[in-house]
Amino acid sequence: MPDDQPPRDDGFQLVTRPGESGRRPYGIPLAVLAELTHRCPLQCPYCSNPLELEAASKELATEEWLRVIGELAGIGVLQIHFSGGEPTVRKDLVALVARATEVGLYSNLITSAVMLPRDRLAALADAGLNHVQISFQGAEPLVADRVGGFRNGHAKKLEVARWTRDLDLPLTVNAVMHRQNLHQLPDIIDMAVALDADRLEVAHVQYYGWALKNRQALMPTLAQLDETSRLVAAEQQRLKGVLVIDHVIPDYYAERPKQCMGGWGRQFFNISPAGKVLPCHAAETITGLSFDSVRDHSLDWIWAHSAAFNRYRGTDWMPEPCRSCAHKEEDFGGCRCQAFALTGDAGNTDPACALSPMHARIFALAETEAGSAQNAFLYRTFSGGTPE
Repeated sequence: MPDDQPPRDDGFQLVTRPGESGRRPYGIPLAVLAELTHRCPLQCPYCSNPLELEAASKELATEEWLRVIGELAGIGVLQIHFSGGEPTVRKDLVALVARATEVGLYSNLITSAVMLPRDRLAALADAGLNHVQISFQGAEPLVADRVGGFRNGHAKKLEVARWTRDLDLPLTVNAVMHRQNLHQLPDIIDMAVALDADRLEVAHVQYYGWALKNRQALMPTLAQLDETSRLVAAEQQRLKGVLVIDHVIPDYYAERPKQCMGGWGRQFFNISPAGKVLPCHAAETITGLSFDSVRDHSLDWIWAHSAAFNRYRGTDWMPEPCRSCAHKEEDFGGCRCQAFALTGDAGNTDPACALSPMHARIFALAETEAGSAQNAFLYRTFSGGTPE
C-alpha cells in the first residue's frame, strides 16, 4: 500500500451497547491482550514488554485471572489473546483457556512455542483453544536462534507448528522482521506455506522499549523496505486462497501514522501480568500516566472512567495540525507511545505523520541508523539487558 494512502479498513466497526451510541465516542472493547507473565526463555532484542519487567511474585493469581476473564465476557469482549512473556510458563494456562471457553470468548495463544510439549498443546485444544500464533525469528536456526538468544529454539517452533495443524488448530506465523533477517523473508514465506499456516504476519519491528534500545541494530534500510513491499505484494497475489499475508511497515518510514490499536481506548486494551489495564502494550512507557488495576476496580469501571484511557480518547485532546486534519478519525492521531518516545510528549503529533515537524528528522535518523555497522544486540533480561 502506498504510504500516502489512508489506513486500510481493518474490518472493525464501533460496537456500543443499546442506547450508548450518542453518549460516548468509543465502543465496547472487542479484544483484550492478556499478558499473563513477563517470564520468557527467549531474550528477543525487540521484545514489546517494558524495560522494567514484572516479577513472578507480582503476577495475578489463578483466581484473579478467572474472575477477570468472566468480567471480560460481561462487558462484551469477544476475543482474548493469551500472551506474555511466554504464557506457557503459567501452570494454570489450561484452566484459563477453559474459563475463556466457558464464558464464550474466542481464545488465541501467542507463544514462542519453545516450552510447549505436545500433550499440553492437546490439553489446550481440548479446553477450547481456538487459535495458535507462533513467533519466528528467522527461516533457519543460525539467524533465528541468535535473534531469540535461545539454542535450538527454531527447531522446536517448527515441531510445535506441525503439532498445531495435526490438532486441527488454525495457525498464524508471526515473523518479526528487521535489518538482520529481512533477507530471509522469501524462505519465511515458503516456511509458512509448508507449515500449512492460515496466516503470516510480516511485522516489522516497531521501536518502543527493548526495540528502541536496539534500534541501530534493527532498523532496515529503505532499499530493504522497498524490496520487502514489492515481494509481499507479489506473494499476496500468488498465494491468494492459500496464505493470508499481512504487512506492517516500520513507522519511521511511513507518511501516514497507523491507527494504533484501533484508536486509544476505543476497541482494545491490555492487561499486564500485575493486573494493570493499559490502552496498549507499550503504554507504560509514557511517564506521567497512572494505570488502574483489576485488583482495585472492575474492568467496566476502568474502561469507562480510567483517567489514562480518557486522556487520549477521541479527537478533542489533539493539537494542531491533528485537530484540523481530515484523517483524524481514521488514524486517531497515530501512536501516543511513539510520540512520547520520539518527542518527549505523548500529546504531540506522531512523528510518523508527514505533517509532524519532527517527521523529516525521524526519516533521516532511520536512514542513518539503517546504515550503521552496529549489529550486536542488547538482549532482553530481567537484569536490565545483556550485551551480545
